[in-house]
Amino acid sequence: MMLSDLVSNLVRLPAPLPIWHGQVGQDGWLAAARAAAAAGGRLVALWGVDRSASGGALAACVAYATPQGLIWLELRRDGATLTVPDLAGVFPGAQRMQRAMTDLLGIAVAASRDTRPWLDHGLWPAGMRPLQSGSLAGGESAGKLPADYPFVRVEGNGVHEIAVGPVHAGIIEPGHFRFSVVGEKVLRLEEHLGYTHKGIERRFTELAPLEGYRLAGRVSGDSTVAYAWAYCMALESAWHCEPPPRATWLRALMLERERVANHLGDLGALGNDAGLAFGLAQFSRLREDWQRMSGEAFGHRLMMDAVVPGGVAPDLAPSMPDRLRQQCDRIAQEIHRLRAVYDEHAGLQDRFLGTGRVVAPLAAQLGLTGLAGRASGQAADLRCDRAWPPYDSLAVKMATQRGGDVAARVTVRFDEVLESLRLIQDICAGLPPGATRTAPQAPGMAAIGAGWVEGWRGEVLVALELGDDHRILRCHCHDPSWQNWPVLEHAIIGNIVPDFPLINKSFNLSYSGHDL
Repeated sequence: MMLSDLVSNLVRLPAPLPIWHGQVGQDGWLAAARAAAAAGGRLVALWGVDRSASGGALAACVAYATPQGLIWLELRRDGATLTVPDLAGVFPGAQRMQRAMTDLLGIAVAASRDTRPWLDHGLWPAGMRPLQSGSLAGGESAGKLPADYPFVRVEGNGVHEIAVGPVHAGIIEPGHFRFSVVGEKVLRLEEHLGYTHKGIERRFTELAPLEGYRLAGRVSGDSTVAYAWAYCMALESAWHCEPPPRATWLRALMLERERVANHLGDLGALGNDAGLAFGLAQFSRLREDWQRMSGEAFGHRLMMDAVVPGGVAPDLAPSMPDRLRQQCDRIAQEIHRLRAVYDEHAGLQDRFLGTGRVVAPLAAQLGLTGLAGRASGQAADLRCDRAWPPYDSLAVKMATQRGGDVAARVTVRFDEVLESLRLIQDICAGLPPGATRTAPQAPGMAAIGAGWVEGWRGEVLVALELGDDHRILRCHCHDPSWQNWPVLEHAIIGNIVPDFPLINKSFNLSYSGHDL
């Protein structure tokens, strides 16, 4: 199968980015994956949906980023055939997504090498599939203890295990990390996540479409703008609603402010993890000033609930664009000075250089994405590759490195902060006049839509299905951390145990965005 032949049989959705949708058969499921890989495509997300309540069937869905755009395919399954071919041999990142799909919907993967439960920690009632219609009638699980997870064991002379988590000494969310080490050298790391599975995807089906943006914005609090924009893009695509130009520019302004805030926080934390408390103090000060200004401009420090269906909720006060531009000038000057401190600090560079390296071929093979991918030579950024309004008129400069280590990921963050500051100034200078919101109208029929946005961590996808009763049938939110958590296991191999916090922070992956 050629990718061009596949796309010719798909339907393009009315979205600001090229997004294609269609069905494939049993043989086409694996053939399409191979065609996407052969064309240099990436796996973006894999999930399942149960349409039986509306007279349909179960289906496995997959989304690929390809030269033609995003390709969203589905393979429908009936009650007699609830298996799909394994895609992990083509895209290794599919493994955990497939395991999650099995846990949530009961769609099994034929000939999979790893059938361990991923989200089901042994606390769910027997046979429970949270996203399958009627499966919630099972018994209670109160009082049960989690089942032992069958970690892969490493054996040999001098090998021992270090168990970290799932409860950590801090306010971060739970995750279990099992290290196999000799002395302090790490031979293998295996993760187990899903401890905070919250039922978000089920909750979406209980909300009206015009209310879903608030839940989407809480999937991962540090990416509230990215998720809310992706959800609104999906709904606007399904309902054929186009937000006003001023609204799209304000959305981009918020998205870039979100990117800067997170990079400032991470740059300080990375300095602190390498023993430079001065870096933490300075970047924390900058981030606090930055978030206070966001709160003043948009009514919330994280800009939560500011992106709404049809546009944005707040507009900027007349004096605010100039104030935002002046803040960018001040921050940029301080960033340049702090970057010089980081670059010239021998102790810091000794900890950064060569630590947690993911070489470009391995990054490509495993599907490393977002800022971590760009630090390992994976030149992909939707703002550049698939520039939607207003990015199509802003000429975003992509930040890339090939070193693949902590130092490279720090460099990408510095570069992206400075580029976002430039973008914010250009947005404030070119902000078009006019309305900030259009009222979306339901079409009176079943509809689908997708939103695809480059958040600060990487590409965020929201796939939305609406029934003819104007209710949400399925809303799948995908965080780039799904792709990057498995790569973190490879990044630590050969490093020493004390370097793990530094390597982990250099990725800074989301637990909440993973454990829906």
